[in-house]
Amino acid sequence: MIECPNCGGNLKFNIALQKMNCSFCNSDFDPYEFDSKDKDGIESKEYETTIFTCPECGGEIESTDNETTGFCPFCGGSTIFYSRLAKEEKPDFIIPFAKTKDDCKKAYMKAAKRAFFLPKEYKDEKYIDGFRGIYMPYWAYDIGQNGHVTIKGEKTHRSGDYIIHEHYDISGDLDCEYNGLSYDASSSFADDISEKLAPFDVKKKKPFTAGFLSGFYSDRADVNKSLYKSDAKTFSNEQTIKRIKDEPSLSGYSIEVSKNKINSKIKSTGRTLFPVWFMSYRKNDRVAYATVNGQTGRVVADFPIDLRKFFAFAAVLAVLLFLLLNSVFTVKPSTSTIINGVFSVIALILYLIGSLAIKSKENKTNDKGYQSKNGNGIPGTENTHEPDLYKTRPLPLITSTLGVIIAVLMFVTRSIHDEYYYFCNLVIAVLVGVTLVSLIKDYNLLITRRLPQFDKKGGDDRA
Repeated sequence: MIECPNCGGNLKFNIALQKMNCSFCNSDFDPYEFDSKDKDGIESKEYETTIFTCPECGGEIESTDNETTGFCPFCGGSTIFYSRLAKEEKPDFIIPFAKTKDDCKKAYMKAAKRAFFLPKEYKDEKYIDGFRGIYMPYWAYDIGQNGHVTIKGEKTHRSGDYIIHEHYDISGDLDCEYNGLSYDASSSFADDISEKLAPFDVKKKKPFTAGFLSGFYSDRADVNKSLYKSDAKTFSNEQTIKRIKDEPSLSGYSIEVSKNKINSKIKSTGRTLFPVWFMSYRKNDRVAYATVNGQTGRVVADFPIDLRKFFAFAAVLAVLLFLLLNSVFTVKPSTSTIINGVFSVIALILYLIGSLAIKSKENKTNDKGYQSKNGNGIPGTENTHEPDLYKTRPLPLITSTLGVIIAVLMFVTRSIHDEYYYFCNLVIAVLVGVTLVSLIKDYNLLITRRLPQFDKKGGDDRA
């Protein structure tokens, strides 16, 4: 808690004012006025914080305040938090919140209105009031590229009946810098969210002071800063190669640049806190996240599909299409069976693709931070690989495959009885419907997240 020098009240960082504000005496202060110093007057490299632990998911909430709401926005649990005081190392930089909670809610509702099949509870005022302001940790890399570089160039032109290829060695001195290439520094913050929330404008970062955290919470960096060095170098190399190829003076050349020709060096690595409005909606053993970039207002949300809304829309659309197509031309029963068979094939392919995506997400295969924390494929760490948490269900595979088989058999036998086709079309339609229901359920499984993964930190709805 940061006390007001005038009245002793609790100071909060006011987003609109970009200053510390006391709600009791309405005094404003510069956040840097409260930097702690040691006995020699040197600015401390640590700051005092309260760490709250959710007993349901084990997630930790770090705050400069000494109280919390008792609601974990990451697992959706409403419970009494355990707390302890701690000294934490200061991050290097911070990007203060620029979007207020009202701005966040408006941005979320705008995105929710575009999600036509979103369950109505996701638009409930009580639900969207659950946004918490959280500072998420990122590793920010500054990369320098300089030195002599030689690249291959080719020009092609016609001379009479000949096509002439001219090859060149194009050389020059490279002097290039990339500042603030940022990667998620928390193993509990899903990489797919952090990537979609980007970009943050790192030019607006400021030296860290604990005053910016007052009224908000923060996650803690637990991913080694060396983890993303190769990724940052690769990205900077790709961008430099793109700039070289787009250079006006090299127009007309076919440029070939090898990545290893670019000498990239990490000049510095800084831990930066980025502002994120965060909310969770818990249902049974799944939770959906909604996040809003606290600087730009960009929305990244897990929007599931309401089955009732979807099938009501599908039924109306099917009737309208039937009336429209029936007024234009008549489809033979045998042709409709082939069409239904194609739908079965599409449903089968979509289900298989969805199953692979769910398996990857449930096991966090592509979450580099999580994998490094658990030692999976990282030298020198203990491997704690979890068993597969998702298995492809056989029913949708059986129903869609049966639909294909029935359609193929009817095409091969070429029955002269239309009633057989009508009956088979009905059966295939039911089978495709069963697969479609499974597809939507699996989509909702894919778009939401399992509870055991939520070892994360929360926010404060008082901000």
